[in-house]
Amino acid sequence: MMTAAQMRAARALLGIDQRQLAELSGVSLPTIQRMEGSDGNVRGVVDTLTKVVAALEAAGVELIGDNAVSREGGRGVRLRPAKGAGASF
Repeated sequence: MMTAAQMRAARALLGIDQRQLAELSGVSLPTIQRMEGSDGNVRGVVDTLTKVVAALEAAGVELIGDNAVSREGGRGVRLRPAKGAGASF
């Protein structure tokens, strides 16, 4: 699974825009926009999601799920769980 926030963060780490991700993955720009605009986990056709994940991984991004450990070293980001329901930034 990949969240919309992970997808946006992955693009930011790579320094690419939505159009470039669409080209890298072979997925249409409106589909990338819809995926990134969703709440929580990205939903869609499994084949489409697989193409996007594969493109991000080929470009050097490692997607890390909840409670998962990174397979490799390197830079990255991970969102800590919120402390309490009223946590703010």
